[in-house]
Amino acid sequence: MSQRTVFSIFFALIKAVRPLQWVKNASLFAALLFSGFLFYQPLTGPSYFLIVTWATILFSILASSVYLINDVVDIEVDRHHPFKKNRPIASGALPVPVALFASMLGLSFVFIASLRLQPFFLVLVILYVVMQVLYAKFLKHIPILDVVTISTGFLIRIYAGAIVVNLHMSVWFLLTIISASLFLSVAKRQSELTLLNNNATLLLGSTRKILTRYSQRLLDQYTSMFATATWLTYALFAFQNQNFQSSNPKYAEIYTVLPKSFHSEKLLMLSLPFVIYGVMRYLHLIYEKNRGESPEKVLYSDKPIFIDATLFVVVVFFVIYVLG
Repeated sequence: MSQRTVFSIFFALIKAVRPLQWVKNASLFAALLFSGFLFYQPLTGPSYFLIVTWATILFSILASSVYLINDVVDIEVDRHHPFKKNRPIASGALPVPVALFASMLGLSFVFIASLRLQPFFLVLVILYVVMQVLYAKFLKHIPILDVVTISTGFLIRIYAGAIVVNLHMSVWFLLTIISASLFLSVAKRQSELTLLNNNATLLLGSTRKILTRYSQRLLDQYTSMFATATWLTYALFAFQNQNFQSSNPKYAEIYTVLPKSFHSEKLLMLSLPFVIYGVMRYLHLIYEKNRGESPEKVLYSDKPIFIDATLFVVVVFFVIYVLG
């Protein structure tokens, strides 16, 4: 095998593991960010931030390893997809044996490295792999369960980030995550269906058979339901979040100057407009721009969404770690 061939296979492998999708694994920091313990340093051992960072790296390797397995399973279907046919495995740029070897190597590393973290983290890792295998073989062909499985992947990530540092998550926080993940999952199906409907050369179901089981009207209902649930559950979570401004004397004087109308322990509600805008913008992209099949690509490519997400994180950080 020539050196040029080796390099081409290597770059095909890098593309196949989808590094752009690693942004999804930043969700492991969600529980830590909202807990107020982002910079917490235990008396012994590494900081919470470093522990969750390591867990995020492991989950990125895990997800990439699973992507390789799924692409091998879906190789024939992907070859009929207008975009997925260009994936390294479907196009033949990455040989199947190389992809499977890299996948097994990545999974083995994650399993071994997980032994040094909280034991339940390894349980979630195994659960994620099993769920993804079942999805690739069976669940993606079953209406509703296919969407629930995709959203469960997001939920597992949230729990993984919380478990490694033993953090508690409120009910409304979890409901927000569940609603948002279902919204993104349904939006993915919505965009796939729209893409096929706009492509006269493709038959419905030729790229993903499950799309024949969803009508446009039904997906519209699902999208509306979970879009509303996302911002509403976050509003309730933000409203119930306790921000004790009196605990920070440096900023306590602010409340002696402001009218009582602006006194509140619910300052996290300041981040709510960004959530509402984010949901509305995403709906706009789904219905008007035919985008939403890949949330991470939307985050990278859509400037309003990127700015909105950045401002949301800044406001949350300011309220919890500066004013809190």
